[in-house]
Amino acid sequence: MKRAVKLVASLVVTLLFSWWAFRETNWESQLSSLKSANYAWVVPYFGILTLIHLARTLRWGCLLSGMERVPFGKLNEASGIGFMMLLVLPFRLGEFARPLLIAQRSSIRRSAAMTSVVLERITDGMFVAVMMRLLLFFVPTNVPGMRYVKLGANLMFAGFGGLLVFLLFALWHQERAVRLVRETVGRVVPGLADKMADVVDSFVGAMRQLPNRRQMAGFFLYTLLYWALNGAGMAVLSRAFGSMSLSLFQAYVLNCVLVVGVMIPAAPGMLGTFQAAIKVGLSLFLPASVVNSSGLAYANVLWLCQTLQQVGFGLLLMSVGHQSFKDIASKLNKEQQASSLPLA
Repeated sequence: MKRAVKLVASLVVTLLFSWWAFRETNWESQLSSLKSANYAWVVPYFGILTLIHLARTLRWGCLLSGMERVPFGKLNEASGIGFMMLLVLPFRLGEFARPLLIAQRSSIRRSAAMTSVVLERITDGMFVAVMMRLLLFFVPTNVPGMRYVKLGANLMFAGFGGLLVFLLFALWHQERAVRLVRETVGRVVPGLADKMADVVDSFVGAMRQLPNRRQMAGFFLYTLLYWALNGAGMAVLSRAFGSMSLSLFQAYVLNCVLVVGVMIPAAPGMLGTFQAAIKVGLSLFLPASVVNSSGLAYANVLWLCQTLQQVGFGLLLMSVGHQSFKDIASKLNKEQQASSLPLA
């Protein structure tokens, strides 16, 4: 019953954001933009997406190196399949995919691998929030949608910043942090307090296995490369739609807005929230007539390219590793049910 409610809720979110994104669409102009687009630009974009995958995989390897240096082949397999599962599975089951897969290919425990995934998320969240706040200083304040973009940036900064501060506090004062969680959560949800305290305790213990300074430096360098490639790739693909070719600055702002948008829980594949976020981001620079025609055509092609790349890599690596999608999904389902905390 709970899963059915979550599925319905995620579909409703997708439908609402899809309606909002396309409600003012000039369908004739959008179809014309899709037909006249220069799809030769898709080729270099897929090349950039491949580099993005490699940067994301190698930086995860840097984090894991404090526990074990996993050979690239096994690391790449777990990463590619894991990101595909994250994209296509409902209920955020894919969050467990990489920890489960790397635990099958190394001596790293799933809980410790999950810690590395959470640290990635926090780093990305803080990086994007800071970059977004800096870039918005150079965007006119009177453009449509600016207040919503600033609100999203502030909420993201506050959320990930608060989480980072708590984790640093927990790393230095583990017992106090665990006690604080037990006491505060216990007043609101007594049955959940001990579980959350145990999760924090295990998480902080795993954080103490962080790699050496050299590997951490590599992690941050790959993070910079990862986000640099994301923005550059979006600028490259926009060249396919000549009337709305984006500068690098505009592409990086758009990328930040997209990250905030797809954090909203929706149906698998980020459909709806993806297009809505691109529409908001483009409205900071382009007139509504362009956004609702070429802009949304660009959003759909961008979404399709990213989806095909992640699913394609995942299926290829799954085939090479003789893995079964059904088997992995079943294990992830059991993993979620057995986890201390349900996924949002």
